[in-house]
Amino acid sequence: MLVRDRMSSPVVSVTPEMPFQDALMLMHERRFRRLPVTDTKGKLVGIVAERDLLYASASPATSLSVWELNYLLSKLKIRELMTKKVITTTPDTTIEGAALLMRAKRIGGLPVVDDNHRPVGIITETDIFNTLVEMFGGGQAGLRLTLEVPHGKGVLAQLSQAIFELGGNIISVGSFNLNGPGDDGLVLKVQDVRRDQLVDTLEAIGDHVIDAREVERY
Repeated sequence: MLVRDRMSSPVVSVTPEMPFQDALMLMHERRFRRLPVTDTKGKLVGIVAERDLLYASASPATSLSVWELNYLLSKLKIRELMTKKVITTTPDTTIEGAALLMRAKRIGGLPVVDDNHRPVGIITETDIFNTLVEMFGGGQAGLRLTLEVPHGKGVLAQLSQAIFELGGNIISVGSFNLNGPGDDGLVLKVQDVRRDQLVDTLEAIGDHVIDAREVERY
């Protein structure tokens, strides 16, 4: 799965000369938390986040009157608030690659740019979260298993064969790191097989069932 499969597109952008109040209104109307900033050729030159605009709207509130405050805010442009050094990604980046970049940089979203540095989409932490839910079969009924399995070749093949022979159907599978060496963690969601029967079968082939629970559709 790639960024192009989960990004929001087409992208809505603003210009450096847009009044900040107009950009804030656009964010509220479209329920955006960030907007790419593009020049006259459509190339990315910055990004502005909702928090930048909210901080700006509050910061001049000292001894100014309402009229003075509104006058100053009306003169404030996006170019004065935007972040110019923008961390971006591409449509062909993997989902996990984008997630790792966001985690490393501690940011909640990435503009997606083409070869000419023009924004073609946005991918956010919400998109990543929704992808994670989907990959783990979230919302689908089934038997959810957390397993500790031996590290090595053929483990997944043996596991799949055992479930197949019981008439089960694997609808999702994911891996995670265990603290101890020599073993891997797996999370499966399986349908059309009894809990007790599957647990006994997996334990017999050397897979330790850490948790097994029936999950209803929601």
